[in-house]
Amino acid sequence: MTYLADVVALTRKDLRIELRGRDTLPAMLLFVVTALVIFHFAIPDAAGDDAAYGLLWVAIVFTALLGLARAWVPEQEHGVLDGLVLAPCDRSAIWLGKALATLAFLVAAQAVALPAFVLFFEPLGVAALAGVLLADIGICAVGSLLSAMAAAGRARELLLPLLFLPLAIPLVVGGVGAAVSEQAERFLLFLLLYDAVFAVLSWASFEYVVTE
Repeated sequence: MTYLADVVALTRKDLRIELRGRDTLPAMLLFVVTALVIFHFAIPDAAGDDAAYGLLWVAIVFTALLGLARAWVPEQEHGVLDGLVLAPCDRSAIWLGKALATLAFLVAAQAVALPAFVLFFEPLGVAALAGVLLADIGICAVGSLLSAMAAAGRARELLLPLLFLPLAIPLVVGGVGAAVSEQAERFLLFLLLYDAVFAVLSWASFEYVVTE
């Protein structure tokens, strides 16, 4: 219960910081909606449904990257991360709290983006929505670890995309496949496996990242 209480407290901290500062979520919302509007007018309808889902995932990935780039900035700017590392709690709880807060921001952005996609392109099926949710978990699990690594460097805006985008490719493949394939369950299972493996790896390695 102490571990869960620490995770809840850390998640609430990030959510309160965002509610007070409004630095991350408005930027994510503006970016994803603008991207979908541009895609709607720039890509002809003849491009097909598969292309539309590809565009959706381009918007999702880069919106997530925008949020991840800001994930650890408050802790770095105010020296809070050192205090969190020295606090009497499991360091993996810091990663989990950050991942949950980032997931909340991403889901909030998609609560606007997905209806906009339906308006501009076509309805989303159950498999497509499940693929988005599973991919969100993977994005936040891996991204929260990588953004912590990048935040320690001077060129975090450049380092984070170099680390994150290659690992996001399987998520894009799984998300698009779940939306367009007749065997969507195979892609959903792939996303579930990805989430499980990389969540465990991120959970186990976060302590070594923040102590280096």
